[in-house]
Amino acid sequence: VQLQASGGGLVQPGGSLRLSCVASGSTFKVNDMGWYRQGPGKQRELVATITSSSSTNYADSVKGRFTISRDNAKNTVYLEMNSLKPEDTAVYYCNAVILPTYNSIWARYWGQGTQVTVSS
Repeated sequence: VQLQASGGGLVQPGGSLRLSCVASGSTFKVNDMGWYRQGPGKQRELVATITSSSSTNYADSVKGRFTISRDNAKNTVYLEMNSLKPEDTAVYYCNAVILPTYNSIWARYWGQGTQVTVSS
């Protein structure tokens, strides 16, 4: 199983970015998917999660600005980030709870991270 995140970059305050994360390899079933971030000198924190039925959960700091969504047919999760602030600067990691094959066990997998920098 591999999770490949993309879409990070440098953006000015108030700008927008869209992150994508694709789960590939043995992905018999994919359950919850989500995004976490780790800013400079900070611990990794939850940004948003989405269930297989598209119920969502957001950190208070991003509510109203970020939107998580998914395409189950493509095993892909997205994070639309608007009104970005300098404090949103971090490495963003995607994860997913996946059952690789019908006779395996559920496990949480992580992507490699994508850098988001908000600066003028």
